[in-house]
Amino acid sequence: MKKLLLSFSFMVAVFAVYAQTERDLEDINEDNSWLKLGLNMGVPIGDIGDYSSFAFGLDAAGQFMRTDNFGLGVVTGYTQYFAKDDLPGTENFGAIPLGLMFRYYPEPSGFFAGTDVGYTFLTNGFPSDGGFYIRPQVGYHNYDWNIFAFYNQIFTSDPTADIQSIGVAATYNIRFK
Repeated sequence: MKKLLLSFSFMVAVFAVYAQTERDLEDINEDNSWLKLGLNMGVPIGDIGDYSSFAFGLDAAGQFMRTDNFGLGVVTGYTQYFAKDDLPGTENFGAIPLGLMFRYYPEPSGFFAGTDVGYTFLTNGFPSDGGFYIRPQVGYHNYDWNIFAFYNQIFTSDPTADIQSIGVAATYNIRFK
């Protein structure tokens, strides 16, 4: 946990160093703000990988470009974790994240890095109701699309029930008018 917080703090510091002209929220327009809708798929790893074989979900986010290189916003979605068929008594369960997104875009098109942080609500009888989550990601972006790889971890009250997954996702940018 300390390593994740240290990594996140370092990433925020890097973002601040590259900050340029800041925009205010009243400056929202189609050039600096958009709704991101997409799909994700992943493979559960760690202890949860013993019970779930695949994860598939929907992502939704509203992003505001605070500078030309730094974006922030809110994220949510739904991911379904599918139980392994060969394990009796296991069920599919869902995860509903609610968090903040931070993105760094060095160029108008190309590489980007970022993370989502917040709280995830778990559904369908999972042993925990939810927990803090972090979802670092790296990928490619252009004016319309973001395609990225991610690592997702949900920290539940029972460390043996933490949920970890790795995967890929794609989001489409719908411009605010």
